[in-house]
Amino acid sequence: MATNASGARPPGSAAVGPPGAERVRDIYRVTLVGSAIDLALGIAKIGFGITAHSQALVADGVHSLSDLATDVLVLYAAKHGSREADEEHPYGHGRFETLATVGLGVALIATAIGISFDAARRLFRPELLLSPGIWALVIAALSIVLKEAIYHYTMRAARRYRSNMLRANAWHSRSDALSSVIVVVGVAGTMAGLSYLDSIAAIGVALMIAKIGWDLGWQGARELVDTGLDSERVHAIRRTITGVHGVQALHMLRSRHMGSHALVDVHIQVDPTLSVSEGHQISESVRSRLIDEIEEVGDVMVHIDPEDDETALATQGLPLRDAVWARLQRYFDGIDAAKHIDKLTLHYLDGKIRVELLLPLEVLPDASGARELRKRFNLAVKQDQQIASVELRFH
Repeated sequence: MATNASGARPPGSAAVGPPGAERVRDIYRVTLVGSAIDLALGIAKIGFGITAHSQALVADGVHSLSDLATDVLVLYAAKHGSREADEEHPYGHGRFETLATVGLGVALIATAIGISFDAARRLFRPELLLSPGIWALVIAALSIVLKEAIYHYTMRAARRYRSNMLRANAWHSRSDALSSVIVVVGVAGTMAGLSYLDSIAAIGVALMIAKIGWDLGWQGARELVDTGLDSERVHAIRRTITGVHGVQALHMLRSRHMGSHALVDVHIQVDPTLSVSEGHQISESVRSRLIDEIEEVGDVMVHIDPEDDETALATQGLPLRDAVWARLQRYFDGIDAAKHIDKLTLHYLDGKIRVELLLPLEVLPDASGARELRKRFNLAVKQDQQIASVELRFH
């Protein structure tokens, strides 16, 4: 029996923390602030790069303007990734953010390649180097301060909402700050007569940017192929489930990321004689406790098992109630007490069916008659290979 409470939020929507609307609003605010600074810095760098004769500053300005494209990507993903689950996306739209994260990772790697190529070209062709003035140094230094501030501003929001997309965009901002460091080193080195420092620093920082881009892109790619949570989080999930009263064991525990949240599927084993409603109540307790105690878990699908279906004999080929009842009526045809059966309960366990009958006390001739009657019922089904036993209950 699988359960997922009706009226529960879709897996792609926010499980903990601020509501989804606030999350989108904050992502928009953070990204738009960064976009405004990117635009201002890009124009300033290109303008002062031309007037101060700094090729590196002009290139850095182009880099700043390229950040606007990734900002647009973040805004698009934030808008569509926060939408509720629908018929086409029953698990929500959280992976719009995942796709954006992969895209930003690729953008970081492309940025690193561009910086490295330009640095190597200038390293081996020193005649391409210009002689920048002091304003190139000032604008590059200002860019470092502003872009580093945007990095921390965006990263705070990324941690708050557990958004890899925002984390990727934060690092993209930092890559711009690092490229401005290149300009500072290059301009200062050139002014000191050590023009090769520009290219050497550029290549070193580019490698660092490429590593960040690879990590973010790889993390997003792993999410797209449904890689499970790390072993530490899985252990915490397992510990939480087994801590729910009524859970005897668990197996087939699976997890995967969906944007900023994680989805969990699990089979739990309970007492096979419990009522359906009590088994469902236990499963709902498992679900709510996981969502409350494990930060990233957004939704849980719980399957109730009366036994360990990984080791017990399969019951899938056994007949359902109507066929079993028709068969039992034939078997019990000669037993008078069978005419007074009030309730039939079937337990499908270990490859067979255990039958439980509810009878009125009036069918017993005396106190010792229950044992004899039970014997007669079991003798009647003895030849049926699919029925394990018959138990009697009286009221």
